[in-house]
Amino acid sequence: MDAVDLQIIRELQADGRLSNQELADRVRLSPSPCLRRVRRLEEAGLIRGYTAMVDQVAFGLPITVFVRIRLERHTGEAVRIFEEHVAVIEHIQDCYLMAGSSDYLLRVVIESLEAYEALVRHRIHAIPGIASIESSFAFGSVKQSRIYPAPK
Repeated sequence: MDAVDLQIIRELQADGRLSNQELADRVRLSPSPCLRRVRRLEEAGLIRGYTAMVDQVAFGLPITVFVRIRLERHTGEAVRIFEEHVAVIEHIQDCYLMAGSSDYLLRVVIESLEAYEALVRHRIHAIPGIASIESSFAFGSVKQSRIYPAPK
């Protein structure tokens, strides 16, 4: 990946709806070489797809909760069961495997506190092998960037 590829990626992260002509103009290439580079980045898996960025509050999911999970056991089976359950709960947007006092960090978006309580009681508590659940509610967002910094 060279500097032009990096610039293409950053431009598409900022606006995935750019036409090839607009993208080519921004990265100072002619359209054909620009399109070849984009296709190569897609085929290599660096560009995995394109999506719409939707306003979470306007969509009806105004609450963001960060949930720290600690498992009772760290066997392959316990981890597999937990991860399979998490994968199918649509309110869980992200699940990170962590180092430190928690095993997992989840990011949940949800309609209301009542809906979050129901999610915890009926879906998360139902997952076998959880030792503890700790929730932190975000009351604002300072920064949400989708553009990665340039690697050194």
